[in-house]
Amino acid sequence: MPGKGPDKADCLYSRLLAEYPGLRVVHRLDQATSGLMVWALTREAQSHLGRQFETRQVKKSYQALISGCPEKESGEIRLKQRLDVENRPLQIVDPELGKESITHWQILERLPGGISRIQLNPHTGRTHQLRLHMAHINTPIIGDRLYGNGSDTSYGRMCLHACALSFTHPVEGTPLAFHSLPPF
Repeated sequence: MPGKGPDKADCLYSRLLAEYPGLRVVHRLDQATSGLMVWALTREAQSHLGRQFETRQVKKSYQALISGCPEKESGEIRLKQRLDVENRPLQIVDPELGKESITHWQILERLPGGISRIQLNPHTGRTHQLRLHMAHINTPIIGDRLYGNGSDTSYGRMCLHACALSFTHPVEGTPLAFHSLPPF
């Protein structure tokens, strides 16, 4: 779906809708995140796929370049987060009013200059979850203008990519798995 404002009218949804009238949104990626997305061609497929996302049957994997190198090779981040109503669209950690967000992570590669390539597997799907989680442990995603140092433009973008999605076909019931290499 297009964001608010005429400058956001040209988006993937608008372009696909021209080719596939009746296309339905199943899930979203942040504007600056690249990678795999799922769309539905019918209301029934949208409903079926939406339930898979809601019940956490869809497996998602992302890769990111982060500023810094965590001491451990892998871990889990659990936070309660919510919208910062005074600074939309920022999310904040709020142990009392926030909703639980869980991300499993693993270092894939330690690069020169204090940068790490990391795999992120969200168990929940909160707004800006991966971005907030990485910033919370002091390893923000390279190029993240909201939660990190957006002035790092060495890659020309935010380095977060949806690399893998697996779910069940909404009509045939067969398992599907899709993969996409990150462009960074």
